[in-house]
Amino acid sequence: MTSIKYIGLDVHKESISIAVLDFAGKMMMECVIETKASTILQFIHGLRGDLHLTFEEGTWASWLYDLLKPHVTELVVCNPRKIALLLKDGSKSDRIDAHKLAELLYIKKIKPVYHGEHGLRMLKELSRSYLTISKDLGRLLRQIPGIGPLRAAHLVALMQTPHRFRTKRQLWTYSGLGLETHDSAQYRVVEGQLQRSKKPVTLRGLNDNHNHDLKDIFKGAAMRASTAAGPLRNFYEAVLAKGRKPTMARLTLARKIAAITLMVWKKEVRFDANYLKQQAA
Repeated sequence: MTSIKYIGLDVHKESISIAVLDFAGKMMMECVIETKASTILQFIHGLRGDLHLTFEEGTWASWLYDLLKPHVTELVVCNPRKIALLLKDGSKSDRIDAHKLAELLYIKKIKPVYHGEHGLRMLKELSRSYLTISKDLGRLLRQIPGIGPLRAAHLVALMQTPHRFRTKRQLWTYSGLGLETHDSAQYRVVEGQLQRSKKPVTLRGLNDNHNHDLKDIFKGAAMRASTAAGPLRNFYEAVLAKGRKPTMARLTLARKIAAITLMVWKKEVRFDANYLKQQAA
């Protein structure tokens, strides 16, 4: 029992003030060390016995927890709000705060803040980051007419990143919106010379090998945009006015939506109706 030590750390970016109490709660040692892993571990290894250590939750808490947990008997990361009044009582300095933390640990007045294992915490942080990015990206894509919250979420899940598609045509092909053509007997002999035939290329339809879910998203977005007031409906009606059949006009609109989606996502820009007047993506 006499080997028990209670250690309070007041942690800052460049330095840590330390107070060490013995098993009876009497001050044994005070010092200030650099906030550096090797220096901290060297100090801890210099103390013998059962080490009970505490510091406040803050910027350095996760890093310090992972560093010290294997080397002490008990490690308590405390909530600053829960002990704020106790720390404010009387004079205040880094040295005094470290001493008060050690005393509060000794009299068991500190309630811990949960710190799980490193792997689980890392997974949670990655998950939180992914959700934040997905929400921001979803808001960006939802600006495109015809792309609602559900379609935006599905696009993020299916495409993952826009940089896998160098051009809009690659996305069209992957989404089943690429046009397949048939061209044979490309040359003929005219007055003893080979000349390229002027026979028009035959359109065979859309490519078969594709992601069916993405195709459904862009075709669904085109159907919705073609019936709702807005710039995409105007684009659709302009295509119809050129003599295109409604099915072909909606296909053209779906390809346009896919191209705009790729450009907005790649460049992280807001949707602009002027994109309909240019070669998007």
